[in-house]
Amino acid sequence: MTPTRKRRLILISLVIFGVAVATAIFLTAFKDNIMFFKSPTEVSQNDYPENRSFRLGGMVKEGSLQRLENSLKVLFAVTDYNADVQVEYEGILPDLFREGQGVVAIGYMQNDQLFVAEEVLAKHDENYMPPEVSDILQTEDKQ
Repeated sequence: MTPTRKRRLILISLVIFGVAVATAIFLTAFKDNIMFFKSPTEVSQNDYPENRSFRLGGMVKEGSLQRLENSLKVLFAVTDYNADVQVEYEGILPDLFREGQGVVAIGYMQNDQLFVAEEVLAKHDENYMPPEVSDILQTEDKQ
């Protein structure tokens, strides 16, 4: 092999190695930042990522909202009309948050019964519902 061919081969090998390393780093970072969306039915069937945050979406169940005195802690249930998940949140809720409205909570399951929300998002007008919540509610209505 001539010296020119050896240099080209080494250069091509280094480029391929660099692309492989960059791809591996990208995929590792991407995997760590994926946030799954789950419905209350999926959560009640223990189909959720353990030890990781995920999004829980559905409707705030009528009559489930409980505010604890002398704190910002709130308990409520999120439902997709097939299953309910009890949610605990400490903080200021969005202005449009109320029973019977669509909600997406970001957090983790503390145990099989309680979802601890780190952030709560409420719909912003009477016609909007997060697409994931809308899709789940439509498929649940058809069943």
